[in-house]
Amino acid sequence: MSGIPYSKDDIPDADALRAQAENTRRKLGETVDALAAKADVADVKARARQTAAEVKGQATEKAAQARAQLADTAATVSEKLRDTAPQPVLDTTQRVTESARVYRTPLLAGAVVVVAVLLVARSRRR
Repeated sequence: MSGIPYSKDDIPDADALRAQAENTRRKLGETVDALAAKADVADVKARARQTAAEVKGQATEKAAQARAQLADTAATVSEKLRDTAPQPVLDTTQRVTESARVYRTPLLAGAVVVVAVLLVARSRRR
């Protein structure tokens, strides 16, 4: 038995061996507890990811419902306005809408220029 770290004079007695075994068991228990704690942290992370995914799905679903409700409300309001608005207002609205569609690019470019001028003016005031 060349693997024994004791010399013939230092052979431990039964009590020393029991104490050494108990110390080893205690250290092993601490190691197992530490590994279990790490596993719990990983489990918490996984549950947090799952909960976040569920919440995201619920938010997306509610946003879609709100969008659909808003579209329905806008259609209803538009219909009521068409029914109650005087004919000259409807004619003017029709002409403005058609002009906006025809001149979409110049209108967008003009809006970008206006926004840029406002931003530059605002930044110079500071």
